[in-house]
Amino acid sequence: MTVALMIIDMQNDALEALTPERVEQLIDRQNRLARAFRARGLPVILVRGEFKADLSDAFLEMRRKQVAVSIEGTPGAALHPGFECDGSDIEIVKKRYSTFFRTNLDEILAERGVTRLVLTGVNTHACIRMAAVDAYQRDLDVVIVEDAVASYDDEHASVSLRYMTDKIAAVMSAESAIAALPAWAAAQNSEMRQAI
Repeated sequence: MTVALMIIDMQNDALEALTPERVEQLIDRQNRLARAFRARGLPVILVRGEFKADLSDAFLEMRRKQVAVSIEGTPGAALHPGFECDGSDIEIVKKRYSTFFRTNLDEILAERGVTRLVLTGVNTHACIRMAAVDAYQRDLDVVIVEDAVASYDDEHASVSLRYMTDKIAAVMSAESAIAALPAWAAAQNSEMRQAI
């Protein structure tokens, strides 16, 4: 039983709508979280939406409106250069809002015994919410790091967080999540001992 950090869509195109200051804050908190997880040997999962230039693998709205963002091989599809990647990080490319949809995420989580998923990234009202709901439906404990998620739509982000708090997910700050890591690890070690 373990906990994993998932960082969703911190790509250049997805961050374009946010101020540089907001992006810097997000990256700083995500880097601190990722360092804390890696220091304990816990999985860090980097998620990117990426599509073909002809949009043949894109979702319906993108195809209908010919919205060409996060096109494979372009700078817009790349992770923000401020994020400190590590060779141990797991990368997932998704084609829909949910990271679980037609990816190997279920297998990755099962192989590592993940029972708690800590979510950061963009956009709170879309990809974060979808990942949280889909994780919850798989009986995972979900944590949303409220100061390490953002959205171009503050109103819908606020409504989404209010809906998910204490129903779908625990919502806490990056510092609180880092502080909780030892307790989460201890609880999981205890569960493993009981199962033996």
